[in-house]
Amino acid sequence: MSLLLFEIGEGFRSALHAIMAHKLRAVLTTLGIIIGIVAVTLMVTVINGVERGLNATLSVLGADVLYVEKFPWAFNPSRWWEYINRPELKPELAALIAQRARYVSAAAPVYWHQGYARYERVTVSQLSIVGTTADYVRVHTFDVALGRFFTEVEDRSGRPVCVLGAEVAARLFPVAQPLGKFIRLNNHRCQVIGVMDRQGTGPDSPAGLDLQVLIPLSTFSRFFGLQGRRVSIQVKAVHPDLLALAQDEVTGILRVARKLDALEKNNFEINTLQAFQRQMAPVKGAIYGVGIFLTALSLFVGGIGVMNIMFVSVKERTREIGIRKAVGATPRAVLTQFLMEAVMVCLVGGVIGVLLSIGLTAIVDLMLPTYLPATTVMLAFLICILTGVTFGLAPAWTAARAQPIEALRYE
Repeated sequence: MSLLLFEIGEGFRSALHAIMAHKLRAVLTTLGIIIGIVAVTLMVTVINGVERGLNATLSVLGADVLYVEKFPWAFNPSRWWEYINRPELKPELAALIAQRARYVSAAAPVYWHQGYARYERVTVSQLSIVGTTADYVRVHTFDVALGRFFTEVEDRSGRPVCVLGAEVAARLFPVAQPLGKFIRLNNHRCQVIGVMDRQGTGPDSPAGLDLQVLIPLSTFSRFFGLQGRRVSIQVKAVHPDLLALAQDEVTGILRVARKLDALEKNNFEINTLQAFQRQMAPVKGAIYGVGIFLTALSLFVGGIGVMNIMFVSVKERTREIGIRKAVGATPRAVLTQFLMEAVMVCLVGGVIGVLLSIGLTAIVDLMLPTYLPATTVMLAFLICILTGVTFGLAPAWTAARAQPIEALRYE
């Protein structure tokens, strides 16, 4: 064991000396490795970032929530005519579901309107104005940081009250206390009674939920009207493990309410976050597949370059190999030396590739969410080691099998 460790240490020293003697050649040799490492690191970083952001959003939306809507989230183009001709859902179905379903704890209809909020001279544009009932806070569990959520009485009476998302409140009221203030929602006067807890506190949090304003459904109807708008009836199961039972129960209630017989298809859709994640899995797999193919192609080209330069190195140092063997170096020691050199050349490319990836990740993060864990960096270096061993084995084997007498005669 001590002899093997000595050979590895000696091989490392010799490899480092050879690389330092030809720095530019070593860097140019690893261009393919650098490109491959940058490709695989950026691909994993972006996919991990998008996936973490999506999972954070889904966790806020609720894994135990059903979304009863007119269209499925996974739209099948061949059935678009069927989807278009489905009758619109009515918000009253939420109360019907909450009343009749045993595996449902709450249900709330939800409408959206893109608009703006204004207080004095400050305007926040491109936010979502959400019209819903008081049960919304039971369907989606979130904290109200300031004030309170609107009540059922306020909803039924159509009071002009609103609950602000954290980012909307921060922009409209950077200094002042928002509670009790009157703002304008698309020129409609509305009183602030609450501020939601911030959802975008972390790098992967769904900050878009902070850019919304929630108002009672009757107030929403009076401000913007419900004609021509699609409703999403959001239903919370009593427990995540009972989500399938709740879905079957809601399906039966809706079929009865819509007078569908046993042979008719559902003219509504019940979407779930789990189904959405399953539908996204093939897309993620395809992206990974394309990325792995391009990375493998780049690493193959880079590995061929490393193999080529290692053959050149073996040829240049043929007399050195002969001298080492003549003074007692074993074939294993020579093999270890050149394998170490090939691995170190690849690791040089890996270090440069990782450093470039860190810089590029900061740029990509301005457009897409990214996440670069330590495991990805370790994976990059492991790929470099495997590439060095794979493509450095043939030149190292050639050096190890060289005959001392013939090597010493080489000019």
